[in-house]
Amino acid sequence: MVLFEYMAKNLSLTYYSDVLCVWAHISQARVDEVAQRYSGQVSIDYRFCSVFGDTAHKIGEGWAERGGYAGFANHLHEAVSTFDHITLHPELWRRDHPASSTPAHVVMKAVQRADGSRCEAVLRELRCAFFERCLDIGTWSVLESTLERAGVFVAGVKNVIDSGVAHADLEADHRDQHALMIQGSPTFILNEGRQKLYGNVGYGVIEANIKELLRSPVSGAASWC
Repeated sequence: MVLFEYMAKNLSLTYYSDVLCVWAHISQARVDEVAQRYSGQVSIDYRFCSVFGDTAHKIGEGWAERGGYAGFANHLHEAVSTFDHITLHPELWRRDHPASSTPAHVVMKAVQRADGSRCEAVLRELRCAFFERCLDIGTWSVLESTLERAGVFVAGVKNVIDSGVAHADLEADHRDQHALMIQGSPTFILNEGRQKLYGNVGYGVIEANIKELLRSPVSGAASWC
């Protein structure tokens, strides 16, 4: 006997991440799967949180007793060795490492304003530039070439940045991050903040939450999961 049928409604999945976070890089495949399987039912809102806003503090100082940037690099390569859908450059975090993820986040907020349809493409290019090609995505020259590779009109993005709107939008992301008590990257938010999935969460867990919300008879009601 069928207890519930899937409702024809649109759910919002808010995805918080830091572009320099390798676990967010890994999780992008899960976000893409949601977009493909639930096209027309789930809308994805990309938001950004600051985990690597000051890499000298987080890695240079935070990992000082464990080898600094080199020790952090070794840790990442070991931690992600079982994931075959991503590639890490052998010199990742050893050379040309960004001072901050903030410039890339500002660019992403500007892209959302100037050419929102290219948001996912730019985000993929940014992570590819950093994780696979070991480029410093904290510098404007790399950010500009990344936008060009993604087919985005650079002048339009630059205008949004120069206006201050992109910075204001990023501040709104950070404000909501604190209000929702987002712990880090990546974090999936569903059901107006009632369901929060943080960290390296498998696709099956994400999908289970989505399915329960889609078949809930009252939009926004507490789900069975």
